[in-house]
Parts: sequence; C-alpha cells; structure tokens
Amino acid sequence: MRHNLPTKTNWSIAEASHWSSQRPWIIGFNYTPRSAINQLEMWQDETFDPTTINQELGWASDIGFNMVRVFLHHLPWQENHHNFCKKIDVFLSIADRHNIEVMFVLFDDVWDPLPQSGKQPTPRAGVHNSGWVQSPGAKILGDLNRHNELEDYVKGIISRYRSDQRVAIWDLYNEPGNLNTIPYGSSEVKNKRDFSLALLTKTFEWARQEGPLQPLTAGVWRLKKGYWKGSIKKDKDCALFECMLENSDIITFHSYENAARTGKAIRYLKDLGRPMICTEYLARGHENTFDSILPIFAQNHIGAMNWGFVSGKTQTIYPWRSWVFIIRLWDRLWSKEPNPWHHDILRPNGTPYSNNEIDLIRSQISKKQNSSVK
Repeated sequence: MRHNLPTKTNWSIAEASHWSSQRPWIIGFNYTPRSAINQLEMWQDETFDPTTINQELGWASDIGFNMVRVFLHHLPWQENHHNFCKKIDVFLSIADRHNIEVMFVLFDDVWDPLPQSGKQPTPRAGVHNSGWVQSPGAKILGDLNRHNELEDYVKGIISRYRSDQRVAIWDLYNEPGNLNTIPYGSSEVKNKRDFSLALLTKTFEWARQEGPLQPLTAGVWRLKKGYWKGSIKKDKDCALFECMLENSDIITFHSYENAARTGKAIRYLKDLGRPMICTEYLARGHENTFDSILPIFAQNHIGAMNWGFVSGKTQTIYPWRSWVFIIRLWDRLWSKEPNPWHHDILRPNGTPYSNNEIDLIRSQISKKQNSSVK
C-alpha cells in the first residue's frame, strides 16, 4: 500500500538529483556537544553551550567535515519557542562560520520514552547513551488524540527555516518504531510501530504544507531487503519503511553492519534512483569502521555521517551491550575506556582516538574533491 499524502508530494527524481549535483560530497557526523547528555541538555537555556559548540565545530572543520546531523526536541518549542529559535539561530551561525551545513532531526523514537524538561540525569558510569530521550515520547506517541499537539512544532520550525541555506535537510523522524526492548521495554508504547507510522505520516504532511526548499527524509534503519522492496517477509516494520522511502525526497539509511551487508543494502536502495546518505554508521566492534565502510560510501557517492564526534556525556564510546551489563549489575565491566571505542572520533581535548582514522577521512575527502574538479 502506498502512503499517499493529501498535500504536496515529494520531489521528483530529477529534482532530487539536481539538488545533489549542486553540493559537494556530504561527509559529517551526528552531533551533540560533549557537555550535553541529550537533546534537552543541548538546547535548554541553562545548559546551552555555544562556547563548546564553537570549539568542536572548529575541530570538525579542520578535519574537513561539511555537515552535522542535530536532534531537536518538541519540549523546548512548546515551553518557549522564541527562546528555542534564538538558540537554533546561534547554533546555525556557529556552524556557518565553520562552513558546516545542518541536517535537523525533529522526532526520535530511541532510548528513554519519558522525556522531562529541567535538570537532566547524570550519566550512568560506562553506559551508552544513558540519558538520551525520545521525542515526543510514550505519553504523546501512544495517544492518537494528542498527535496534533505536535503540528505547531513541526510547522513552526520548518516555516522559520524553510529557505535558510544553512539548513541542508530535514530528517523528520529518527528510527520510528524502535522498541528499545532491553533498556526501556517496560515503559514503551504497546503496538508502538502503529502509533509511529501514524505520527510519521502526519509529520510528512505537516512538513510539506510549509513548502521547504530543503529535501525531506526519514531514514530506514534495518538492512533487510524484505522491509524495503518485494515484501519478502512482511512484518509491522514493513509499512513504516515503505512510508519512509516512498515519501522521502532523498534516501537516507542507517548501517551498523559490516561491509558486505552494507553493500547489499546500497544495491537495494540504489534502485530507487535518488541521492543517498547514510545518516548513521560506525560501530567499531561490529566490523563497521571508517576503514571498512567509508570507502564504499565515497565510491558510490553516498553521503556519510557517522554517529558521534567528541567523547562526552552521551558516553557513546561504550557499546550498546553496556545496557545489558548494567541491568545485570555487571557495570564494573565498563568502568574503564572500552577497546575499541564504539562511536565517536575525538577525545574531550580534541585529540583523535585514532590518527589513522583521521588520515583516512581526510584522504577520502581529498579524493572526492579532486574527482569533482576533473
């Protein structure tokens, strides 16, 4: 079933290709400053940290990155959208100063389903993303009658920045339907995928009504052919991923798989004929490294945005399975720096986790720049 929208439709393949042809190869990362445990701590008045943001985006520019993927949240908008937009303006000015474009994410179904404004929790020692929060979270997501409370947030943000050249892409919804079974399963919405599909469909509709000049997208996040085409093995994720792909102007996807599986996913998605960006990758302990994955993206002219930049309060240097160990009271296993790091590239002082990785990133950027000149 095609999930048609009652308003404007997505870009044609020709329009999407033209958009892609006007910009360099996209290479960047998912960004949260090292001083923030989650999106709320990044954007709330008391903890917004432009000094750290400026320092870190300066480091990013020195490496050669040209885009960051940044998560917003509906709560700061609902509490005081004028103040929220002032901070967004500051952030965009800093990014522009360093020649970095921004991809904003509006909603997120991953980690804590009960977000609350105010002081955010202290990081749990050795636990990956111990304080990251969903938006909108279970209370609103699980009540279809409350979804329309989010319309003003979506339309307000997009209408304000719909023609802002510093904003490159709108990523409407991160990993809709993700069940977070191990850390938060007991707090999650029952039949979550159905509610996420309903909100995803509305979000595409609301966003299109504002007529943004930037492309809209939502990234598929499981590398199974049956979810994307051919319906080989139908399940509830299928409808979500079909909706995401059919309504996205450009194709975005996540890959924490090895090179072979990532290559298969690319071949499936290429059939859609649209520009592609991998908006999440890098899981060193899963054979998903810069060395194994980044050259594949470069060769196929697929944008590449790894998870994490500077090691900080999100603690994403620790693996996902750190949640299993904390639940089983084995937290001492992750009391020291893991080897290898799971995500992230730089230490808090700006020095690389791996000089070889930085050299590889710069080399791939240089090759792409030289090939575009010829």
